[in-house]
Amino acid sequence: MNNQEWFRQAKYGMMVHWGLYSLLAGEYRGMPSNTYAEWIQSYHRIPIAEYGRLAGAFQPVFFNAEEWVTFAKECGMQYLVVTAKHHDGFALFHSQADAYNVKDATPFGRDVLSELAEACYKHGLRLGLYYSQDLDWHERHGGGYLSNHLHNDGSTWDNSWDFPEEEKKDYNICFENKILPQITELLRNYGDLSLIWFDVPMTLEEKHSRAIYEAVKRDQPQCLINSRLGNGAYDYVSLGDNEIPDTLDGPVGADMNDIGGLKPSPYGLYEAAATLNDTWGFSYRDHNWKSATQVLENKRRLNSLGINYLINVGPDGLGRIPGPSQEILRAVAKKL
Repeated sequence: MNNQEWFRQAKYGMMVHWGLYSLLAGEYRGMPSNTYAEWIQSYHRIPIAEYGRLAGAFQPVFFNAEEWVTFAKECGMQYLVVTAKHHDGFALFHSQADAYNVKDATPFGRDVLSELAEACYKHGLRLGLYYSQDLDWHERHGGGYLSNHLHNDGSTWDNSWDFPEEEKKDYNICFENKILPQITELLRNYGDLSLIWFDVPMTLEEKHSRAIYEAVKRDQPQCLINSRLGNGAYDYVSLGDNEIPDTLDGPVGADMNDIGGLKPSPYGLYEAAATLNDTWGFSYRDHNWKSATQVLENKRRLNSLGINYLINVGPDGLGRIPGPSQEILRAVAKKL
């Protein structure tokens, strides 16, 4: 079975947002993050020198790849999508391209993605990786600086607090030195990937999107690419965050994830990524949990339209999937 047909039949997957922001748990110096806890560095304009110290405290003693994977399987998931690198620039894998990663910069010193990839292979769960290919707040030349006039979930799209001179920024430098090398590492070092989940293409030119697309298809021809890569280079459409449409007749995915709108998927493949509460990353303040009934209704509606339901969990800084997330998803599984 090729990946297009597998994806069409998959219906249900689990996304995991996890990183240094999980240690802050939605709060900085007594002040809450905005809705999205994973945007806390931008929202509170936390300098790299300060935010980077979280790496020295990253010791998730309860992280267990087998537990995450078997939990997803028990809940009826067909695939797992894990944040390899989010907008803060910190990688959850051992990167030779940049030392700001879980293996080299933390006392934990373990390659999270390697352990998850092995567990997925062992238990027959498909693996996908989230990678922020544009925004990178750890880099002077990280993207987003062309779009700061547009609404975002922090203070600016780029890191304007450490690097305020927009006119001196050149995304090409970040792309060549970090983005494309890290994507290549992911493609070559973590086995067969069913998909790569890119995000918010604010700065990418067509040449960047095309270079990434071609790199993926060169190293892993079957790996699917979502529409948030940008510039029309994709295999399937990612709807907007928490978008649960009544029909596919109108425009879908028409948010900041693909400026200019989207064409239909070339393979007729669609996916909606959604949260269980309001945030994607862990926040101890966010108790606005969806009920199991609501999640099940969302799944049924999406699947009836041929749209996969990718439901998010945000583990805490110790590596634990929050209890309410587990309770909701287990309750849904009993009704599937």
